[in-house]
Amino acid sequence: MRQRFRSGRCFLLEPTVAELDWIDVILRLTTAGVVGGALGVNRFLHHKNIGVRTLGLVSITAAAVVAGAIEATNNDGATRAIQGIITGIGFIGAGVIVRQKDEHNVRGLTTAATVWVAASIGILCGLGTWRILLVATALVAILLWGGGSLEKWIVRQRVQKPPSDD
Repeated sequence: MRQRFRSGRCFLLEPTVAELDWIDVILRLTTAGVVGGALGVNRFLHHKNIGVRTLGLVSITAAAVVAGAIEATNNDGATRAIQGIITGIGFIGAGVIVRQKDEHNVRGLTTAATVWVAASIGILCGLGTWRILLVATALVAILLWGGGSLEKWIVRQRVQKPPSDD
């Protein structure tokens, strides 16, 4: 094993695989989900066609793939494969999104984000980054099952508020 010295400390250079611990994985993916979900709440409150689940899923997925790449070996072939999968899956996700001609309503955004999640799960399995996979899957499940309820609760709160005299 090669060693490098810096400030009197010895750092081992091999193995080259960086390994994130459980706390780091949970913190990275949870933060991504919370921030993405918060952006979704903002968009939902402004009557945009995207919400908590969609942006939360996209954030968790992006964080999971990056964390998986950090933890995986420095293999250029794997990196190129990941890039191709992420690019290609965007086309499949786009095919799921439908805009109604007569309405300003867009459907399928969460389903398209879920397609991207499924692709990232495949990537993480291929990389063998099991901790990241487990945390991401748990957060995605919570977001899919709880995000819709949160959006419905927000709607109920807005409907129940008396109109202001502003």
